[in-house]
Amino acid sequence: MWCIQTIDAEYRERMYNILDMYEEDYDPKNPIICIDEKPKQLLADKRMSIPMKPGSPEKYDYEYVRNGTANIFVAVEFKAGKRMTQVTERRTKKDFAQFVKKTIEEYPEAETIRLVTDNLNTHKEKSFDEAFGKEEAEKILKNVEFHYTPKHASWLNAAEIEINAMDIECTGKRIGDMETLAYEVDAWTNRRNFHKKKINWKFTSKIADEKLSKYYVS
Repeated sequence: MWCIQTIDAEYRERMYNILDMYEEDYDPKNPIICIDEKPKQLLADKRMSIPMKPGSPEKYDYEYVRNGTANIFVAVEFKAGKRMTQVTERRTKKDFAQFVKKTIEEYPEAETIRLVTDNLNTHKEKSFDEAFGKEEAEKILKNVEFHYTPKHASWLNAAEIEINAMDIECTGKRIGDMETLAYEVDAWTNRRNFHKKKINWKFTSKIADEKLSKYYVS
């Protein structure tokens, strides 16, 4: 967040747009859903770990086996305490489009679905054209608005906070294969949804001006 040199008019416009949305009261008819993804190395233990026992934590050997990589998509409606996740082999345009489609299908009653995401080239509407064809893509996105963070400001995407929680509580450990990763992420997601874990976002447009105005340029 703090690797900032200058903040131009476009940066401020996008920042204010997202922060002003975050300040709104929760509206289930117009949900704000933040989406991001997390790469994950699949690392298996080379030697059997020693299970934990009373007074002693589980012990791992420093050696491990690389089994490739995976990707974890995360969508969080943080005002409602709801999130969706999906483990995929890759994070292509098609993967992103399919995950978004799966996510918005959870909101059949919504009037407008506002998606917050960063500027990765796969996070564009054209990804849906390539994945589903133009006609089907238009149907999928008819009630969807994309709200992009400024360049080099993905910290404005609340999904990063959710991913950090996921790393601490679930994916920060060694996981050696896709099946186990999918099982662990699904269990973590269900648990947080059951408890309706929310994000208390406190960084407002006013605070942004107070802290960042020295970087503002025309």
